[in-house]
Amino acid sequence: MQQPLNQIIADTLNRRAFLRNASLGLGSIALSSLIEPKREPASPSSGPNTEPIPHRIPKAKRVVYLFQSGGPSQLEMFDYKPMLAKMHGQDLPDSVRKGQRLTSMSAQQSALPLVKSPYAFARHGQSGAWVSELLPYTSRVTDELCFIKSMYTEQINHDPALTFFQTGNQLAGRPSIGAWVSYGLGSANQNLPAFIVLVSKNAPQDQPLYARLWGNGFLPSRHQGVQFRSGNNPVLYLNNPDGYKGIDRRAMLDALNELNQAQADRFGDPEIANQIAQYEMAFRMQTSVPDVTDLSSEPDWVFDLYGADAREPGTFAANCLMARRLLERDVKFVQLYHQGWDQHGNLPAGLTKQCRATDQASAALVIDLKQRGLLDDTVVVWGGEFGRTNYSQGKLTKDNYGRDHHPRCFTMWMAGGGVKKGITYGETDEFGYNIARDPVHVHDFQATLLHLLGVDHKQLTYEFQGRRFRLTDVEGKLVKGILV
Repeated sequence: MQQPLNQIIADTLNRRAFLRNASLGLGSIALSSLIEPKREPASPSSGPNTEPIPHRIPKAKRVVYLFQSGGPSQLEMFDYKPMLAKMHGQDLPDSVRKGQRLTSMSAQQSALPLVKSPYAFARHGQSGAWVSELLPYTSRVTDELCFIKSMYTEQINHDPALTFFQTGNQLAGRPSIGAWVSYGLGSANQNLPAFIVLVSKNAPQDQPLYARLWGNGFLPSRHQGVQFRSGNNPVLYLNNPDGYKGIDRRAMLDALNELNQAQADRFGDPEIANQIAQYEMAFRMQTSVPDVTDLSSEPDWVFDLYGADAREPGTFAANCLMARRLLERDVKFVQLYHQGWDQHGNLPAGLTKQCRATDQASAALVIDLKQRGLLDDTVVVWGGEFGRTNYSQGKLTKDNYGRDHHPRCFTMWMAGGGVKKGITYGETDEFGYNIARDPVHVHDFQATLLHLLGVDHKQLTYEFQGRRFRLTDVEGKLVKGILV
């Protein structure tokens, strides 16, 4: 039945409708800046008395995070422990373990035999950093790196540990670190997302990766990471269908924007503005993505620098080269994932293969950024979600062994803008089981990374369901000893 005219007028003029429509007028005015931005402005932190972002002059403009998923063994690569050679095969002393939690796999063992690394270690560079023979290329750039050997986390299993590193919480659903950076700092390139993700195709798929690890959580959806893939379609659903032209896409988007704006005016849902912005970004990416993913202009010496795999799209080496191209175009946060570092058994063979796949390209990225003048204002991060135990998981034989998860101490390295180079920060005990000095918690690392970008981790907040959230929750302190 048709509504009476007097009721329509009453509904139009009631207090609720008036306030809603009056406030949405401002949203309509702002819509044009979403569709054709000069430069995406930084999003303000919610909550009273917050300062504009960035909160301080940043040392770095962008981040590339080489995440080694699975838990790389620090004892075979970076943390040289002669004591393990002396006590090889003997049980881990109770005075060292101190009753600390074990995984269910280690808890089933009647003994925890210490195991030495079979790889030779040497000091490298003027810094004298210890690096094993597994990483000949990384050993050449040690004077550019800051090794943190005292990282620790409370999470002992892969999914919560990985989620904790990427989102600041072990439970799924929080915004990823790249999404927080996008939300806080916006983008310096209107034609590419602020947060881009690359996943190696030449890595073992032993532990799963989930899109929520680069998701936006409760932040606006425009801040989620966009995954670039290998092949003819680097971004899903970006290309036009056959017979569909750019002018057709533009006309479709204009019509869709009108419909979305009508919905926004009616319901006041701020997510509609984010959807409009994402449609427009996708339209601009139809031109920018083919340009950035076309490696034909790269000279042979660049491919030689990154290694033979760099010519194969989707490999770790090719993704490192792609990351450099994205950073050149001022993408704010580039996240690489390389799986397969979970050597519970057959560690020598598995770890050797992993290092061969990643060592040259990791070092090449540092070298390439430096020679292009980008390293001074780019932070490079290398590391996994935890380390490995100093004892063997399962049977220890002459030629084979494995190591279990170890959250108590492990190694990461950083390089670039605002980070001291050629230093080793933190130290583990002679068994490589506990931290001896300068502990660095996951939240400390996250707070420090934001600080390098000019962001105070305590000020970057977002109100959700009545509470103000932040990446570091209620923890985190700056690791001042690694800052320039």
